[in-house]
Amino acid sequence: MAENSLFAILLRSPWWVSMLLAGSITAVVALLAPSEFKYLGAFGALPLYGVGCVAAWRQWHAPSAAALAAQGTALRAMAWREFSAALEQAWQARGASVQRITGLEADFCVQAGGRTILVSARRWKAASHGADAIGHLVAAMRKRGLHEGQYLVAHGTVSDAARTLARDEGVVLVEGDALARLLLPPR
Repeated sequence: MAENSLFAILLRSPWWVSMLLAGSITAVVALLAPSEFKYLGAFGALPLYGVGCVAAWRQWHAPSAAALAAQGTALRAMAWREFSAALEQAWQARGASVQRITGLEADFCVQAGGRTILVSARRWKAASHGADAIGHLVAAMRKRGLHEGQYLVAHGTVSDAARTLARDEGVVLVEGDALARLLLPPR
């Protein structure tokens, strides 16, 4: 799905926005359409009702802001051994198989759902993240013939060059709340 399509925007919005839009379309068609076409308003708005239900389900099961903040604080206080063990446990709880990698380019190889992702996590506490660290991960991905990677950032800034390189090379930057959400137990 395109990032800025109507459905993608509605999925990121509060659930009631989709329901309000669907209800409005249904009401307008019911008021303005001839009687034999009034049912088309409700039928045409069904996808919006569906998106509203999916958004409501996601929002109901999403972790609270307080839980994310607490996990973020705990994350920044962890040492590498604790952090790497927590990552491994989180991925395994979601059904992934995790292999630790020795070397400077990457730290984990995660296999889940038919996908293999190379993960660089060792610099998660660095104050700044540049293109060189992403470049090492990309080199490791190419060496293994992989097309997906993740670079984990607990805090600090990621340079524009690093963001551009990550986007162009298929590396997802997992930062802040997304990283805290990864470490929370699945619901």
